[in-house]
This record gives sequence, C-alpha cells and structure tokens, in this order.
Amino acid sequence: MKRIVLFVLTNLAVVLVLGIVASLLGVNRYLTANGLDLSALLGFALIMGFGGAFISLLMSKPIAKWSTGAQVITQPQSPDETWLVDTVSRLAQRAGIAMPEVAIYEGEPNAFATGAFKNSSLVAVSTGLLEGMTREEIEAVLGHEVAHIANGDMVTLTLIQGVLNTFVIFLSRVVGYAVDSFLRKNDEESSGPGIAYYVTSFVLDLVFGIVASMIVAWFSRQREFRADEGSADLLGRKQPMINALHRLGAMQPGALPQSVAAFGIVSGVGKLFASHPPLEERIAALESRG
Repeated sequence: MKRIVLFVLTNLAVVLVLGIVASLLGVNRYLTANGLDLSALLGFALIMGFGGAFISLLMSKPIAKWSTGAQVITQPQSPDETWLVDTVSRLAQRAGIAMPEVAIYEGEPNAFATGAFKNSSLVAVSTGLLEGMTREEIEAVLGHEVAHIANGDMVTLTLIQGVLNTFVIFLSRVVGYAVDSFLRKNDEESSGPGIAYYVTSFVLDLVFGIVASMIVAWFSRQREFRADEGSADLLGRKQPMINALHRLGAMQPGALPQSVAAFGIVSGVGKLFASHPPLEERIAALESRG
C-alpha cells in the first residue's frame, strides 16, 4: 500500500506546476535581476512550498473518493452498514472529533482515513477487510483510522511536507543559479537566468523532492505506531489491534491508490518509501505497551 506516495506525488506535481506558472510570469527573472536575491527567493520558496502542500491537503478527500471508488454511506442499507456507521460514530465521540464520512470501496483488505480537517474527514474500509475480519478486529482498525484523524496526522505531514518543499525549492534554485553562472561566466552580455538555470532547477526539484519524500515517509511510519496506540486507547485494550495486525499478516492486503496510501492500515512499499512499519514491529510495540 502506498498512501504516502500519492500525497507526495500530488504535492510534487502541484509544486512543479506552480513553478512553471511562476517562470512564465517572470518570477525567476525578478529573483535574479541583480544577482540572486536570497531573501526574495526564501519568501518565494515558502509561498510555493507551503502552498503546494496545503493544496494537496485540500484535494486529499475528493481524490481519495475518486481514486478508490469509495461510496459514502449516507443512509445505511444493511445491518453491516448500520454497525459500521454506529461504530465510527462511537469512536469519533470518544476521540472528541466530529463524525467522519464513512465509505466502503471494493478491494482487498485495507482501510484508510483522510481529509484536511479533523471535523471534516473520511474513513473508508474495503469489502475485503469487512469480509475477512471479525467485528472486534474491524473496530480496532476503525479505531486506528479515527486516531489518525484525532492526532491531526494529515495536517502534521502537510506541515512537514511544506517545510521540505521550501528547502527543495530554495536549494534547487541556488544550485541552478550557481551552475548557470559558471557556464556563462564569460558571457558578459547575458542578463537574467539562462537555460541552465531552468534545467538544473527543474531536475533538482525532482531529485530533492524524492529525498524529501523519504523523510515524509519516515515521519509517516512513526505516526502509525501512535495510531495503533490510539486504537488501543479508544477500545480500552490493546489485544483487538494486535489481533487485527496478526490477521492482516495472514491476509493479502490490498494496494491503495497512492493518494490515500499514507493513512491506510498497512503498507508494502520499499523500505525507504514505506509509509508503514513492518507489521511485526507494530505488533511488538503494542505488546510491549503497559
């Protein structure tokens, strides 16, 4: 499952588009009119960096619904749907947040939570998870997702992404300006940034962006441990969450679309980009909890 990857890729795409628009509007020429203006560049990087992160955050819930095909339960049509909505409502009350939207989507075992605000969020579970787990285990998974919302994990990761975006944009343009100046050191008639500046900045936006995504993924893994503990607190005991993780280990978890991978219940991406720790580590952390 790759939930953090789509958030990062969406953010990167937004930042790149904003960068292209800024270039077309002549912002780069303004920044380098009299040499590289580092103060103006830092302000530009902050606006672009946090702007891209928060645009991605605001897009998170609609993208999640669209990419998974999740159907929000507006009026329960079966006892299972009634139980699901009632359970999320009860957990949300315990966590002190407004009732999230509850949705079901077709797929292998998984679940996720998303949304820009604690009181305007979405919890979705797959048909595979509903069919493959006991109600106690499903409740533990729902507790995990509600804990993500209550802990403000989407906003936390967005702020981290915004800081990293700022560094990416700032450093890529500093290096781009240095490369461009070196290549044109004998060209006294040139004014404004040359092609080397644009090419180098664009390439480094991608390269530094990949490094930043590894850092965001690391923070995401730490939040998973906290969400597991949050589920234990909401249910009043840790064993249901431990059982749910064991059950997931024996099942074939479904791959989530990248836009919602970060707050799924389990992840299977490569180690540096994985949004979730190994199930064994999560189980061990819960079992060692007093």
